Formats: sequence, structure tokens, C-alpha cells
Amino acid sequence: MAGFIPLILIFGLMYVLMIRPQQKKVKAQQTLVSSIQSGDEVVLNSGIFGVVKDVEGDILWLAVFEGIELKGMRGSVDGRVNEPAEIDDSDSDSDSDSDSDGSDPDDGPIVG
Repeated sequence: MAGFIPLILIFGLMYVLMIRPQQKKVKAQQTLVSSIQSGDEVVLNSGIFGVVKDVEGDILWLAVFEGIELKGMRGSVDGRVNEPAEIDDSDSDSDSDSDSDGSDPDDGPIVG
């Protein structure tokens, strides 16, 4: 019985370090693919950037340049470039932080 404890520990370590993160990644990809809709800017697995113009089941129509559209599979989307905007009520009073000239005091050159 004592010989099985190292095997159980190795399997547990493999699950925590390899299997579980991969399952999370697959679930996140499935969620992303299912949430794609018109107007989203996406990047395909091939590295092509485009804006989704139409979704027809598993087919996407991407506008990649003025007058040029590509037809692609929904599953070939690697990521969304523009994340969905989240509504945050704490930003409603952020106008009080601006100076009298209308500029934000944090606006300025990025140093470092």
C-alpha cells in the first residue's frame, strides 16, 4: 500500500499542473467562440485581424480592409481584440478630478 502513495501524489501533481489549466483554457476558448457577435474585432489563428460583420451559425464574415471581406469558421477565432465594455458606476464622478481646462491631471507623458 505504501508503494501507491507516490503514484497518487504524482497523478495529483500532474492534474494540478497540467490537466486543470488546460481544461480552463479550453473552457475559456469555448466561451469566447460562443460569445462572438457582429461588431467584435477579432484575431484568427492565422494572425488575421478583422471586424465581424455577420455571423451565420459557424461561419463568420470578417471585414479586414475597406471592401474586402473574408469568410471563416467561428472556431478559428483565437481572441477578441476589443473586450466587451463593462459598465462601471464608479467612473461617473471622475469628472471632478479634471482641471479647469478640461484635461485630466494624470494625462501626460509616460516616463520610465
